[in-house]
Amino acid sequence: MTLVEVAKLEKRFERRTAPWRRPRIIRAVDRVSFSIDEGETFGLVGESGSGKTTTVRCLLRLIEPTSGSFRFRGEEVFDMPPSRLRALRRDMQMVFQDPESSLDPRMTAGAIIEEGLVIHRIGTPADRRSRVRELVEMVGLDAGMLGRYPGEFSGGQRQRIGIARALALEPAFLVADEPVSALDVSIQAQVVNLLLDLQQKLGLTLLLVAHDLRLVRHLSSRLAVMYRGRIVETGRADAVFRAPAHAYTRALLSAVPDPRRGGSPDRLTFDHAGFDPGLELREVAPGHWAAVSGTDPECESLGRTLSL
Repeated sequence: MTLVEVAKLEKRFERRTAPWRRPRIIRAVDRVSFSIDEGETFGLVGESGSGKTTTVRCLLRLIEPTSGSFRFRGEEVFDMPPSRLRALRRDMQMVFQDPESSLDPRMTAGAIIEEGLVIHRIGTPADRRSRVRELVEMVGLDAGMLGRYPGEFSGGQRQRIGIARALALEPAFLVADEPVSALDVSIQAQVVNLLLDLQQKLGLTLLLVAHDLRLVRHLSSRLAVMYRGRIVETGRADAVFRAPAHAYTRALLSAVPDPRRGGSPDRLTFDHAGFDPGLELREVAPGHWAAVSGTDPECESLGRTLSL
């Protein structure tokens, strides 16, 4: 059953370089469409500035979209009045990229996790405290840490607090925006495995935003590749990794280190100037779509990596 349906989502920003000049229109998200089934993990990947975070912030209405449609369980989210949207937020939560800036330094870990329960008036104070202890243990922290402040935790522990906060309201849909990119490599695997365990245990529908293709391949069943605000390729993760159809996807994959190759891999570059934003997605294999023409050129081997 489909839980999330996004159709022709657009977000435009105006950038004015001088008061007397007409503003420049920036298409941060341009006609993005995808769907996610219940219990599925869907990856949204691309280099920095491709529009991934803007897309998910529009879906949760942390910023307002310019146009498009987002249906959650068949209900249009973008037309919801504030009262209905407030109630719906219990079902849609987000784990932010930077655990340091996303946690209030003046609140204890326990208060941060409990905040959503208080806002939505769920349970008695005793019930909420019990729920907080349960969540802390679920994400692998000690309940004795609840009285500490964010600055007293490591980066990995802060991200676990952010995950516990997102799970407090028992959401059906969880957005994880670059959940490990701000963490040390030594603890990234711990947080990744935690997300995977929680997704399977709780039956969460997960939208994973990342530039780390190895992470997306490990966690996602399907994915979409974004470039300049547009989806240029989408399909099952194994199919896209096995036979990438778009030149941009091939360039991204060529930048992924592979110990089996030995030394520096042959890297491809993408012809940014030749990108055609008017190309529509077409099915290149069953369930595998890409914005390519019949004469899509191959990438050139130039030994340069994209800024992931």
